[in-house]
Amino acid sequence: MQKKESPLAKLLFQQEGVKRVFLTTEFITVTKEEDADWDFLKPIIFGTITEFYSSGEPVLLSPEDIKPSDTEVLPSDSEEVAKIKEIIEFKVRPALENDNGGIIYHGYVDGVVFVQLIGSCDGCSSSTVTLKNGVERMLKHWIDGVKGLMAVESVEEYRRLIGDDKDPVKESFIEKGQKAFQSLEKKLSDATEAVTCTNTNRE
Repeated sequence: MQKKESPLAKLLFQQEGVKRVFLTTEFITVTKEEDADWDFLKPIIFGTITEFYSSGEPVLLSPEDIKPSDTEVLPSDSEEVAKIKEIIEFKVRPALENDNGGIIYHGYVDGVVFVQLIGSCDGCSSSTVTLKNGVERMLKHWIDGVKGLMAVESVEEYRRLIGDDKDPVKESFIEKGQKAFQSLEKKLSDATEAVTCTNTNRE
């Protein structure tokens, strides 16, 4: 869940050292930064949660509003991608949430499904077994094109792996430069041909 969908998550993210917050209607999981002191952070988090509950504000929006966007089937999705999203949404996600965990779908590239584990599944020693023996096997069984499944730590890591982490402004500048160079090169080539033709006619 995105932190913007929960007033409580917003408050928790304001605490220095909080890396990730995962909320459902049943539990709350807070993950700290590696260098953060849990003994110092724990009472602050506990106090924030306790104070928020006393305020009477809703922790989460209505189920209709918080439907995960990562598994929403889009008109541009292929049949394979649509099936992958449906399996993750209706089969995988409910099972993980029963164990206080969760999953985010990031993409499907060259037969590989990229996902991110969150909640209690994040960093769990058995998460690899869960993915390989459970999720990957299920996807391979129901979808012929799926060759494997890979877990990533963030959307940034996913983009790096698929080569989609380039700076769009920088890339646009480079692309314009390349086009300008090609245009100049063509003009020089045309001018050379024109000079060659003129010399040939004189002979």
